[in-house]
Amino acid sequence: MTTALLIAAGVIAALILLNAFFSAAETALTGASRARMATLERDGDKLAARVNKLNENRERMIGAVLLGANLVQIAASAISTSIFGTLYGEYAPLITTLVLTPLLLIFGEVGPKTYAITSADKIARVVAIPVQWMVRFLAPIVGAVQWIVNNGLKLFGVRVDESIDVLSAARAEISGAIEMHAEEGGVEAETRHRLIGALDLSELEVADVMIHRKNIKSLDIDLPPREILAQAMSSPHTRLPLWQHDPDNIVGILHARDLLRAVSEHGRDAFDIRDVMRTPWFAVETTSAEDQLAEFLRRREHFALVVDEYGALMGLVTLEDILEEIVGDIKDEHDIAVQGVRPQPDGSVNVDGAVPIRDLNRVMNWDLPDEEAVTVAGLVIHEAQAIPDPGQRFAFHGYRFQVLRRQRNQLTALRVEREQEEDLAGG
Repeated sequence: MTTALLIAAGVIAALILLNAFFSAAETALTGASRARMATLERDGDKLAARVNKLNENRERMIGAVLLGANLVQIAASAISTSIFGTLYGEYAPLITTLVLTPLLLIFGEVGPKTYAITSADKIARVVAIPVQWMVRFLAPIVGAVQWIVNNGLKLFGVRVDESIDVLSAARAEISGAIEMHAEEGGVEAETRHRLIGALDLSELEVADVMIHRKNIKSLDIDLPPREILAQAMSSPHTRLPLWQHDPDNIVGILHARDLLRAVSEHGRDAFDIRDVMRTPWFAVETTSAEDQLAEFLRRREHFALVVDEYGALMGLVTLEDILEEIVGDIKDEHDIAVQGVRPQPDGSVNVDGAVPIRDLNRVMNWDLPDEEAVTVAGLVIHEAQAIPDPGQRFAFHGYRFQVLRRQRNQLTALRVEREQEEDLAGG
């Protein structure tokens, strides 16, 4: 009798260890860094390759591990009930619950899962081979379980989405990791802006980063050559749109290098601007910034005019405009200092209405939303649902806004300040 009890106790201990293995395997395989595993696989690590293979069908892997864990727990419970039934009779179920629950909880669940969380990459590589064999062995059962579960959920109107956008999920995961490390001080603010800016390009449209047509510096193609040369030389830009009859009717692009070559060959008054100009390239305002960047690189261009769906001129976008969304404001010796954001001693900021929200956020390390408007003035008008008058004040999104100046229907200057925590609590 004593020998039988010892054997049964040994079997229960082995089952608890098996449960610990399944718990650690599930936590490690789901928590392992996909980026690190991919790097190790490229370096020839076969165990990392197995981990990646298992995670390609995570539902099947988790199903096999959970099936193994449940079989072990049920077996341990049945054997324990049998042992305690011999010793305590009708109290066996109660004794089994009181004894087996803490053993499984501590040694079969919490302990191994805690260890697996702290060393997920290491443990995932260790358990990859046995779990892979187990997945293959239990594949028919797991497949049947998945079929039952999916069809059972359909009865309640729930459909399992099998078309997961892996790229969006990966971007969200990377973005979350960057934000977390930035909050902990592991990533500097400028580095955070660059990394997040690169990830956000796919969410931005050309309309969000372009220069509005009101701010475009362009030249009348019918001006005398000497006047065109004078205006081009006084401009800080190397590329200038050329218009005819109407400033919105762009007929060509003048490059400073082409202009200087023509002047050197024909003189200031004899060159023909139409022989010098380049064909304009038009981009649609709804094109994503990421796609526009790819087009710039593919065509080896730096400059595109932006039109809406009807072909009307909306603005222009340059390669520099898109790169600035990643690295911040780019200045060279010919750039004019960007005006429009003027911090005040009291902590508020006087800002021109045309300043993009993203630029203000970057300069002040704020988080004003830019989903509904591109500029600060546009945000205020969107929230107020009207064009405010000078002196009017608003508070939304944790910030206070005061209209300082208005010119016709445009808000040209505003004061913005972040609401204090006590104000938010009191409001």
